Amino acid sequence: MTIMPNTKELDVLNRRQCLDLLQQVRVGRLVFTEDALPAVQPVNFRLWHDDIVIRVAGGPKLEAATDNQVVAFEADELDPDLRTGWSVTVVGHAQPITDVDDLVEVSGTFVEPWVQGRRDHFVRIRTEKITGRRFRERSVPHFGSDADS
Repeated sequence: MTIMPNTKELDVLNRRQCLDLLQQVRVGRLVFTEDALPAVQPVNFRLWHDDIVIRVAGGPKLEAATDNQVVAFEADELDPDLRTGWSVTVVGHAQPITDVDDLVEVSGTFVEPWVQGRRDHFVRIRTEKITGRRFRERSVPHFGSDADS
């Protein structure tokens, strides 16, 4: 059996890089507490003022926001064949958006939900902590470049 060498590198991303990557995808996973247990659900989202915004019908996700719970949100783009990609995690307080001007702003530009049914509430997840990692091919030195002189 031949073992292929690991040619990947792991980059730790800064806040701006994480936010830029989150702009590229539309679905992530929300981690919150439901009935005193951890729950994870896929959600479509948008960035708004560098915070995560999701649209919900009500239920446990809205309850988490109403209670100002600390939640986690994760989004990624991974290629299992090439073993490349990235992952970003946001941790922060969930809060319902109730200000009329804010509601007009997010509802006017917000994507339609993927499933049927009314989604009349918007929840903001503050990006109080944001971490990200990128998996990429190891850099190959370029011989003969000005940097080698």
